[in-house]
Amino acid sequence: MGSLLAVSDLHVVHADNRRIVESMKPAEADDWLLVAGDVGERVDDIEWALRILADRFETVVWAPGNHELWTHPSDPVTLRGEARYRHLVEICHTLGIHTPEDPYPVWHRPDGPPITVAPLFVLYDYSFRPDGTHTKEEALAVAHASGIVCSDEHLLHPDPLPTRDDWCRARVAYTEQRLAEAELAPDQRFVLVNHYPLVREPTRILRYPEFAQWCGTELTADWHLRFPVETVVYGHLHIPRTTWHDGVRFEEVSVGYPREWRARPTAGPWPRAVLPAQPR
Repeated sequence: MGSLLAVSDLHVVHADNRRIVESMKPAEADDWLLVAGDVGERVDDIEWALRILADRFETVVWAPGNHELWTHPSDPVTLRGEARYRHLVEICHTLGIHTPEDPYPVWHRPDGPPITVAPLFVLYDYSFRPDGTHTKEEALAVAHASGIVCSDEHLLHPDPLPTRDDWCRARVAYTEQRLAEAELAPDQRFVLVNHYPLVREPTRILRYPEFAQWCGTELTADWHLRFPVETVVYGHLHIPRTTWHDGVRFEEVSVGYPREWRARPTAGPWPRAVLPAQPR
């Protein structure tokens, strides 16, 4: 029987990371792959990578990262905000890939009740603020003073909404309702797939704590408790590891930039097994 595998932060603008994508293959023919965002910045690169993965894995599930949502000067696709996101969703549909806009697929694991896989797109709202700050404006001021400012401030546009935090709140409300209305059997559980961690704790080890404000929202802090969640899969932090929060397993599954994964004592393997879980 197949496994539920996951990866994020492929960043295929880098040639070495493109080779990682080209090398990815399922161990079993019926393996599923969860892709938790940051495949690339240019639409053609994103489509290239997702097409390879969709051709190889039985089912692919995608949640967007911030890099996919950038309107990068090098990308001939100049769509912004919601229009860009919807364009990527349509590309996924042509490839047979599940997105946050689709019915949640159900994975029938060999050793237990079925798993509902829920890809999420909930962004961030600057609520993971540096210590001593109380508003978005104060948090951003600290970041600018330290020189640690996410490129989203220049490249990720929330159109047609006025701000990224407005977009975040709209996505949280939409996603929360979908999770609440999902029809699950009494013993059925979720695997939630999001680019950002749903709780703040994983960001506490960031080298630059100012960056945490671009890493999620406090609005999702109890989702792993309110809903029947088996595992949360995320990326973005480029710190692949397993952590536990309130008894729920969180898997950070990023590849990251070549300079990062080369510096790790063991790089990979990619993708990581979510269920059955890899011993760590």
